[in-house]
Amino acid sequence: MSEHHPRIRVLAKNGHVLIREGLCACFHMRRPHSEAAPGVLRSLDTYRRAVGAHALSWYADADAEWQRLDASGWEYTYRNMVEEPWGSLYLTADSGSEARFRIEYLGRELKLPSLAHTPEETCVVSFWLPTEFLEQGPQVVREFLLELAAPLPFNSGNAGLAFNCQLDLAGVAREVRQYCFRYPGMDVLLPSITSMRIGTRVRSPSWLTFLGQPVLGELGGVSGLRSRLHTPGTTVQELEGDRAVVTLGPWPEAGDTEQGKDLPAYRELARVLEPWTLWGEGEYVLGMNPDDARRWERRFLD
Repeated sequence: MSEHHPRIRVLAKNGHVLIREGLCACFHMRRPHSEAAPGVLRSLDTYRRAVGAHALSWYADADAEWQRLDASGWEYTYRNMVEEPWGSLYLTADSGSEARFRIEYLGRELKLPSLAHTPEETCVVSFWLPTEFLEQGPQVVREFLLELAAPLPFNSGNAGLAFNCQLDLAGVAREVRQYCFRYPGMDVLLPSITSMRIGTRVRSPSWLTFLGQPVLGELGGVSGLRSRLHTPGTTVQELEGDRAVVTLGPWPEAGDTEQGKDLPAYRELARVLEPWTLWGEGEYVLGMNPDDARRWERRFLD
């Protein structure tokens, strides 16, 4: 365990890593896929430059079959994003036992009316990294995450520590539930589910919490938000496009309730954002009963 986060490895019987600690940047965009896709592709290029040419090796095709991410695979990936009204990406590493690098994108053409879609749906993209990426220094990682965010037309976003796992695999959510209450700063993500309900609302705070419109405007803009946050180490930075990012300290922190590390900066921001926060994730994402789900979602509030 590092000073800032635990080392978590939950293995399957065949030795495959089912759950590990990781870093994730996830952005929700209440824009149609045709408007979100150009920014996502620019962020994808930024990610590829940062992690190296061979970090991503496989992609899921239109039939959800795994294909090698060679030159033709990359051509398919980019073409699919610009030619299809409902774009999607699932790119992952070829590490043999764990997927430390991963990109997932789900794009929806929200301009097309359909009984299958709700007014609260968004396009969503997530970028995964191993915690070893922090060995470059947290400031380098922070600048990289800001570069990922810059071209995206996001309404909200989070970047920080998270459980890197596939929650839809049998038994994985149960294992995550053994850790998530102890380490409140580690997010639990199932973007495909959250993106169906979040709209322009926000999620619980992370190391970097990205705010766009309308929430930032309703908070009084950057100056109004900054006036509400007083914990040492918390910063509010204005971004282009009437957006901002709140950074909670120099490092992403997992916290540890067993050692009394309850992350006061995260709690302060959670209180500020409470009126605009999405509730109800715990039951859908972690399969919790309503009482436990509420306790997890309000871990920075109660």
